Amino acid sequence: MQFKNPEILYFFALLIIPILVHLFQLQKFVKTPFTNVAFLQKLQQQTRKSSRIKKWLILATRLLLFSAILLAFAQPYFSDKNIDKKQHTFIYLDNSLSTNTKGEKGNLLKIAAQEIIESSNEKDVYSLQTNSNFYKDISKNELKNILLKIENTSKKLDFSTVFLKINQQNISKTNTLHKNILISDFQNTYNKKFTNVTPAFSAIKLESSQKSNLSIDSVFISNANTTNFTVNVIIKNQGQEKNNTPISIFNNENLISKQSFNIDEDATKIIQFTIQNQDNFSGKIQLTFSDTFQFDNTYFFNLSKRKKASVLAIGNEADFLAKIYTENEFNFTNSTVQNVNYNSIPKQQLIILNSLENLPEILAQSITEFSKNGGSLVIIPNEKSEVNSYNSFFNKLQIGKFENKINDTLKITSINYNHPLFKNVFSKKVNNFQYPSVYSLYPISSKNSNIIISFENNTPFISELKNNIYYISSSLAKTNSNFLNSPLIVPVFYNFGQLSFQFPQLSYRVATENKIRVETQLGKDEILTITNNENSFIPLQQTFQNNVIITTDEQPLQAGIYYILKQKDTLQNIAFNFPKEESSLQYIDLNTLAKNNKNIEISSSIPATFDALNKKNEVQWLWKWFLALAIVSLLLEILILKFYKP
Repeated sequence: MQFKNPEILYFFALLIIPILVHLFQLQKFVKTPFTNVAFLQKLQQQTRKSSRIKKWLILATRLLLFSAILLAFAQPYFSDKNIDKKQHTFIYLDNSLSTNTKGEKGNLLKIAAQEIIESSNEKDVYSLQTNSNFYKDISKNELKNILLKIENTSKKLDFSTVFLKINQQNISKTNTLHKNILISDFQNTYNKKFTNVTPAFSAIKLESSQKSNLSIDSVFISNANTTNFTVNVIIKNQGQEKNNTPISIFNNENLISKQSFNIDEDATKIIQFTIQNQDNFSGKIQLTFSDTFQFDNTYFFNLSKRKKASVLAIGNEADFLAKIYTENEFNFTNSTVQNVNYNSIPKQQLIILNSLENLPEILAQSITEFSKNGGSLVIIPNEKSEVNSYNSFFNKLQIGKFENKINDTLKITSINYNHPLFKNVFSKKVNNFQYPSVYSLYPISSKNSNIIISFENNTPFISELKNNIYYISSSLAKTNSNFLNSPLIVPVFYNFGQLSFQFPQLSYRVATENKIRVETQLGKDEILTITNNENSFIPLQQTFQNNVIITTDEQPLQAGIYYILKQKDTLQNIAFNFPKEESSLQYIDLNTLAKNNKNIEISSSIPATFDALNKKNEVQWLWKWFLALAIVSLLLEILILKFYKP
């Protein structure tokens, strides 16, 4: 038994007063002489004995009366918690895309929200965390209004963020009982987020009634030529085999082609569509199939007309560059130092400084500005390069120190196959090719260089000194190296040009950081906007001389085709899709999780969890019973005084 006002109990000490009064109250009896003394003595003894019993009964009833009144004012109760402590319940409700499916009772998210509303206690305080919002210290009525409007979102919230929020709530609240409830489907992407220091919580798993799902994993383009291209759609099947499943491809809303396919159990398959070349293709792949998830049955992509990358080589004329940077793929220009058109430098995507003995200050300044604005740069020294001139240039670029020439014959032996420069170049690692050699080199000291190709002594031959700045440590003149005769020369310089111009991706992911390069020039007060038929937003953007890098993160949240606008002009189309991780049917085994984490409690359902919490917080007040006892004591005293005659 606990008391709301335990300080009242100190007044029990005052009960000593009626006891003392009773004990020390002396009553003087008047003696009256009678003739029959023996009879009177017997009568006198009986009278005193009866009077003493009556007084003890009256004392007992009064003590009982005062005690009952004191206990009633102390407000006793039975409960598993202290009445002075408030109950705060933290609820995480997973409203990710994967909870937008059917369970035994209906839509997982909607049923979960409804059960929380029906089971929550009006007297408790709640904090609600969803994947998109956090609502702190709200009442049941506020909780109800929020849950009635809750919708699925493409945002994914990490459990580590949820636990951090729980800890913040627990620290900020004193004299409060905390209960943490996590309601989710617990996809296995969360599995590594639980440790021994995870806050205690009750886990309620939302389970789909279907155990099979067909999804569009990704799309890529192949066999592109002047006439047509092939759209390759990767289909992923989870569960039993599926037959005669329709799949369609649209350009905007126009149906281009349709076919059906069969897919084995738990398999992946590529479906191909051959499409006639078009300047812009805003594609949509549509699966017509009813399964666990519907959001992954549609995939958007955008294919823009391929643009040529502009490449400028500064130095003596180099035939090998003209052969690599052909007219059908690149806008290639070769210029001597004396004839450089400085106005054209900002318009290039790639500049190659080919075997310059020194770099004039005006050229160094222009190239530095070009690099800062996002342009790609390849530096090839001359056999007679002036160290001081190059060092001054390197200092402007902040890429390290150009060191003195070393005369030594070295073989080029190692390739960094993981570098983006060699993506899709080699089908396998090559170890027995004919090694090209150099006879002299200019090494550099750089802390952040990424080696692409190296010599036999592990020093770099080609390295990436900074984003999009590449350095070849040796002159490529035939008198100094036979690298021009190596099969590596073509993929290396070809990909220098390809990587310098970032062609738009086929699609991007919603609610994820994406960096998109847009070829345009903006005025002082101009901005780019991303829009579709439903919403519009201004992304974070970084403006360079000939392009703008836009970054999307929180927006957009819906898949579809969007348009990048400059005022009212559409610069390009971009496609966004939902994250494919949400299509997973692999879930955490909560029983195993609970065995490994003692502070995790598994609950069978939302109502059961809240019922247990409400019973634990239930208070049984006893003051009414003690008040009734006081009344009974008073009535007993009245009855004793009236009817008990000693």
